[in-house]
Amino acid sequence: QVQLVESGGGLVQAGASLRLSCAASGRTFENYNMGWFRQAPGKEREFVATVSWNFGSTYVADSVKGRFTISRDSAKKMMYLQMNNLKPEDTAVYYCAAVESRSPRELYLGITNWSEYDYWGQGTQVTVSS
Repeated sequence: QVQLVESGGGLVQAGASLRLSCAASGRTFENYNMGWFRQAPGKEREFVATVSWNFGSTYVADSVKGRFTISRDSAKKMMYLQMNNLKPEDTAVYYCAAVESRSPRELYLGITNWSEYDYWGQGTQVTVSS
């Protein structure tokens, strides 16, 4: 049974940094795409970033490009989201997610559609004050 557990959220001021962690367990994650998504109150779940477990290739949403970095440590079964220069509009619950890739191309390029992910963590709140 795949389990994903996020940590690292909190309340910070604009301009600060946070690092979110996602601990993955329950199986090996070879051939999996991993992702971070967020959801603010009253808004739809939004893609933030994705990383290939095998290749480490990444793709980041335009809204956070240059500020957020996604990474993974395969040996520790951990995924991270380094968030710098946080803005009030980054306030949301952040979720980590996982799905087994359907093709090598998908595994390398990543998956940005939240509905294609099979496994989800419980979420961690990030609040950025102005």
